[in-house]
Amino acid sequence: MKDAFGIPQSLLILGGTSEIALATARRMIVRRTRTVWLAGRPTPALEEAAEQLRALGADARTVAFDALDPESHEEALGKVFAEGDIDMVLMAVGVLGDQALDEREPVAAARVAMTNYTGAVSSGLVCARALQTQGHGSLVVLSSVAGERARRSNFIYGSSKAGLDAFAQGLGDALHGTGAHVMIVRPGFVRTRMTAGLPEAPLATTPEAVAAAIELGLRRRSETVWVPGALRVVMSALRHAPRGLFRRLPL
Repeated sequence: MKDAFGIPQSLLILGGTSEIALATARRMIVRRTRTVWLAGRPTPALEEAAEQLRALGADARTVAFDALDPESHEEALGKVFAEGDIDMVLMAVGVLGDQALDEREPVAAARVAMTNYTGAVSSGLVCARALQTQGHGSLVVLSSVAGERARRSNFIYGSSKAGLDAFAQGLGDALHGTGAHVMIVRPGFVRTRMTAGLPEAPLATTPEAVAAAIELGLRRRSETVWVPGALRVVMSALRHAPRGLFRRLPL
């Protein structure tokens, strides 16, 4: 069970090699978390991530999970919940894709959409049902400010995050009053391997800063968290900018 300050004892990460997710796990372990499940494709990187968390004192376990295989989600994630209650699920599955390539290769574009949205819908519903059955727990969804309004430079990724964000909002409403809780996290540009080599956007942040914001959001039982917080105002302005003007902005 989570303590009075919202820190979970047990954590399930969907996308177990995500730098943001692992930064969050490390922060939670220092405070209270003892059991961490890393769900992802079986790779040396997944096992290495688990070993790093074990070195911090956590009981870190791995489970095979593929966002692109929705038919396997109930069985794979069911194994985790069968081992005991999960206080927090962190949905960190996602790919940025290559906008220029994806525009030319529809199959590649569909893979981005299936990973970021379809896989999240399936796994999110499985976890939400389990949290509801428990009567407690938080589902934390890593969305993105890119989902606020599709930009020419990354509209394939942005549209997938827009779908994820809308899904998470609706799921949060559906779970209201059940004891389960959905929190949407909307980071801006985060300095990770995924964004390496890309021009850095204003208000860029780090995995550690996102992890700190997630912890604060859990303590406050927030429904939406912006990282950094100033992006809320910036994106509100951009969301309402006339389309002709928005199209000409260097975004």
